[in-house]
Amino acid sequence: MAFARCFGKPVEYPFVKGIEGFPEVIEVRKLEHEKHNFGGVWHSDTAYLDEPPMGSMLLAREVPPYGGDTEFANQYAAYEALSPGMRRMLDGLVAVNTSSKADATRTREDMVKEYPREYVAEHPAVRTHPETGRKALYVNVGHTARFRGLTEQESAPLLEFLFRHQVKLEFTCRFRWQAGSLAFWDNRCTQHNAINDYHGHRRVMHRITLGGDRPR
Repeated sequence: MAFARCFGKPVEYPFVKGIEGFPEVIEVRKLEHEKHNFGGVWHSDTAYLDEPPMGSMLLAREVPPYGGDTEFANQYAAYEALSPGMRRMLDGLVAVNTSSKADATRTREDMVKEYPREYVAEHPAVRTHPETGRKALYVNVGHTARFRGLTEQESAPLLEFLFRHQVKLEFTCRFRWQAGSLAFWDNRCTQHNAINDYHGHRRVMHRITLGGDRPR
C-alpha cells in the first residue's frame, strides 16, 4: 500500500471485496479445482467505469509450477501501426463499454453473483494519454460492446478487426511470474491477459488498483 501511494490513490475494485483490513487490496486466485481464471481475456481494467484506473499493481503470492504468465500489449504501438485513414476514422468514434460482456463475465462468474450491478461507460475509441500526449487504442474484447450511434451488429466487423490487431505479437510481451514478483502497468495505454494454462494448481496474487480520470 505504501508503494502504491507513491504513484496514485488506491481505489476499491467494483466486483471483489478487499482482504481483511485492506479494502483496496484484492486477492486474485485460482484454486486447484477451478477451471476459469480471473482476467483470462485481453482487456484494459474496468473500462466500463466513467473514470477507469490509471494503473494496476499485481504481486505474486503463490505461483503454479508452470504456466500462469501474463501477457501485455502496447496500445500506443497498436494505434500507430494503423493506416492514416483508419486512424482518422477511429479518432471520431466513441466506444460503449460494459461490465456484463460475456467473455469478461465468465472470468469472474463467482463474483458477479454477489455484485449483480451492470456498469456502462462511453469513452473515445482512441484516447490521449494525459501525461505523454500520445494516442492509444482504447477498445478491448473484454468490455467494448459497440460504438455509440451504432448497433452491436454494425460495430462488430470493425471491433473484430481491432481486437485482433491490437494484440499482434509485435505489440506484446510476456511476464513470467515468480513468488514475490510485482508487475505495475499503465492501464491507459496497455492491455493484459492472464493465461489460463495451469489447471490443477494454485495461483494467488494480491492486486491494487490506482484511481484514474475520464479518458479524452
